[in-house]
Amino acid sequence: MTPAEYVQLKAFARQDGALLSLLWIGALICYVNGLTNPLMAMTSFLLLVASPIYAITRLRHFRDKVREGVISFLRAYAYMILIFFYAGLLLAVALYIYFAFIDKGYLLEAYTQMFNSEEGQQMLNAWGMEEQMKIGLSQLAAMRPIDYGLNMLTVSIMLGCLIGLPVAAIMQRKVVN
Repeated sequence: MTPAEYVQLKAFARQDGALLSLLWIGALICYVNGLTNPLMAMTSFLLLVASPIYAITRLRHFRDKVREGVISFLRAYAYMILIFFYAGLLLAVALYIYFAFIDKGYLLEAYTQMFNSEEGQQMLNAWGMEEQMKIGLSQLAAMRPIDYGLNMLTVSIMLGCLIGLPVAAIMQRKVVN
């Protein structure tokens, strides 16, 4: 890969990663609202399921329109990793902003109310998870806003690495003479 091709790869991956992050930020907004509205919870789920499909579509567009139908496995894999990396960076910033300035303990309080309700207690008792849930909620309460962002950045990079392997293997195309 020449330096110009590398710059091209990063530029397109940045654009597509920024758009993918909009899907993820929309899913975050729908998730938070979905704690009280089931339709928003379903929308959040659908946006998350659509994100790998979107990334694959953008890789196909990059291969067919920009690379004229030819892309190697490694270039396709790098493209997928970069898309998820750039999307993860923007989502990490959005999560930091949300937890530092907007949330004010809302999400933790919603979880606490959910698990302290009669139905929540019955579920935890049936699964024998009362103690684990208390530990989990105390760990969430101890996390700083930057921790949420960095955790999501790590998850998105790992997701890109895992999804990228089979996608790059399927999407690669050699020069046809």
